[in-house]
Amino acid sequence: MDTASIPVLSGFLILLIVLSAFFSATETAMMRLNRHRLRHFADQGNRRARLALDLLERPDRLIGIILLGNNFVNILASSVSTIIALRTLGQAWIAASAGLLTFVILIAAEVTPKTAAALHPERIAFPAVYIITPLLKLCYPLVWVINVIANGILRMFGITAEDAATHQLGSEELRIVVNEASGLIPDKHQQMLLNILDLEKAHIEDIMIPRNEIVGINLNQDIDEIAAYLRHCPYTRVPLYRDDINNVVAMLHARNLLPLMKQEVLTHEDLLAAGEEPYFVPEGTPLNTQLLNFQNQKSRIGLVVDEYGDIEGLITLEDILEEIIGEFTTDVSATISDIHPQDDGSHLIDGSVNLRALNRIMNWNLPTDGPNTLSGLIIEYLETIPQTGTSMRIAGYTMEVIQVGENMVKTVRVKPPAETATPPLETVEEMNES
Repeated sequence: MDTASIPVLSGFLILLIVLSAFFSATETAMMRLNRHRLRHFADQGNRRARLALDLLERPDRLIGIILLGNNFVNILASSVSTIIALRTLGQAWIAASAGLLTFVILIAAEVTPKTAAALHPERIAFPAVYIITPLLKLCYPLVWVINVIANGILRMFGITAEDAATHQLGSEELRIVVNEASGLIPDKHQQMLLNILDLEKAHIEDIMIPRNEIVGINLNQDIDEIAAYLRHCPYTRVPLYRDDINNVVAMLHARNLLPLMKQEVLTHEDLLAAGEEPYFVPEGTPLNTQLLNFQNQKSRIGLVVDEYGDIEGLITLEDILEEIIGEFTTDVSATISDIHPQDDGSHLIDGSVNLRALNRIMNWNLPTDGPNTLSGLIIEYLETIPQTGTSMRIAGYTMEVIQVGENMVKTVRVKPPAETATPPLETVEEMNES
């Protein structure tokens, strides 16, 4: 190098600065890559994505080879700049050349390439893997020694290089990813994905039909009364029980009922023989678990039981699906028949309405981490059964108790906050009339 001319040394110095910029940009680009996006590209056969994933599986080796190359070219550039300064300006200018080189490397080989890599990681990382991968194989013994020493120091602080391969996204992190992808997927699909993530937070008792609203057939009734009810039964499946709903013996499906209705004489034994074995679900089961249980059991309806075996309510597959995609049944009026819009913007609502269903239909945000019904929410808030005319504000919603009976709030007038979006009055009225 002592015999090289100044132009050759200058050209070599520029090359070293370019290499320094390459290593700096590669380091930032590789660390900024989205691993889930990489896996998607790799599954589609993208070789560069596969090489990048292989490098990122052991970030200690990747960083080791990048920093080894970066420090080598920077030190070599410093030596070359010193030689150029000695030959052209003399020994007094060595310090000035070091300062100038530091400034050039900071701008041209650090800030600029790293900023570009942070903004466009795939453009830089994908071509770079064709250089970094063979370079890592070539310098592996040296990189291995460096990693052994560095990893030994990290273990002293409880950090291991293998931890990088075990990091998984949690539900809250997935929620953030879905929210940030709002410009890439339709709003409806985004909300469905968020609802799926919410399934593990809700339990079947949050959306089940309560025990007092279960419609069933008492096999101890007169067979003529049962037959008259079955001719106008609006449900596809109804439970068969004896005396009390806790004594459910079968579930009767409409497809098994049709042949029976053609018979001249219908008997209790015929109904019981046409019924299917009831499926019982323990209370406290998360909705995502119950969705899988319905799939495994090849069932669409289950009876929710408490720890003593008493029936608490009824849960259907449709109820869970509506938590994901919203209301989809054709009988919309059955869902909101207890919601009556008023001219002043308030709504008269039955106290037994499920809060999650109410929030979903009206686009409200009433708290759902406690009681399941509007009546239960008011009673819990007041810590007593209120009198008619009692008013309160819960989560910004103004509520007035209109009717009380049977130890529960029967009817409530609810007025949402002014900024809360609610379905237009005409829309709700049309639904109620449908």
